[in-house]
Amino acid sequence: MASAPDHFTRFAAIDWSGAKGKRHKGIALAVCTTGQAAPVLVDPPGGVWSRTAILAWLLAHRAEPMLVGFDMSFSAPFLERGAYLPGESTQADAKSFWAYVDANSPDDDLGAASFLDSRRGTHFYLGAADGAKASFLHFRRVEAIHNDAGFGKATTVYDAIGAAQVAKASFAGMRLLHHLDGRVAVWPFDPAPASGMAIIEIYTAIAARAAGLRKGLSKLRTPESLDGALAALGSKPHAPLARYDDHSTDAILAAAWLRANVGRPELWTPARLTPEIARTEGWTFGVA
Repeated sequence: MASAPDHFTRFAAIDWSGAKGKRHKGIALAVCTTGQAAPVLVDPPGGVWSRTAILAWLLAHRAEPMLVGFDMSFSAPFLERGAYLPGESTQADAKSFWAYVDANSPDDDLGAASFLDSRRGTHFYLGAADGAKASFLHFRRVEAIHNDAGFGKATTVYDAIGAAQVAKASFAGMRLLHHLDGRVAVWPFDPAPASGMAIIEIYTAIAARAAGLRKGLSKLRTPESLDGALAALGSKPHAPLARYDDHSTDAILAAAWLRANVGRPELWTPARLTPEIARTEGWTFGVA
């Protein structure tokens, strides 16, 4: 088994948002270093993060030995049907599809809501008027593996309804990844680098399960519950927060989880991650 990258000394987790507009209370960024100190939130410029401010932050820190996890899907399913958007898209790799999404999303602040809205009923499910929801439930290989293993129910980026949906956030994220392409390594589309920053896809429910939180009870909304989860991941108690919302606590816990698991070779070389999957759909770090 190949070894895990060993140069990372900083770990960041970003709770992302695909909401319309230019400032997003749903975005949170937490960072920690090697050791046991709890992750801390990074204050956003102007008091609230924008997606473009996150892009600027990443580019400003890209030379640092930092592993950055985003809670979103880095690609749409390709292998199940041989296309990302059958009958429309012709791209055969994720990086080309990122460019396609970016070129066809005029939304503010790297948003992609209009990309989905203009394709509702054809590629995306946004309500009963679009037909049977089951017709839109197509999954990437890693999502199918995750769901079959019983670790929780990863959703598809074609389903844009409900509190658990990640569709708009993921397509906004693909725009972000397009602007980072060639400047920051995005695993597994790019090999894990020997120096500098790498960006990976994470699923905060995996971090929650690792911290001992049960399904349906994984949201941390008190200082005590957050410290308990951090302790399970080998982290010291956190500095008090002004507000205990899901975005902030998810980012803090996920950063601590990244630090605790970065050295596991099996997470960097999953047995079922093939070169074709890596090129077309990517992978969620933590699904071995």
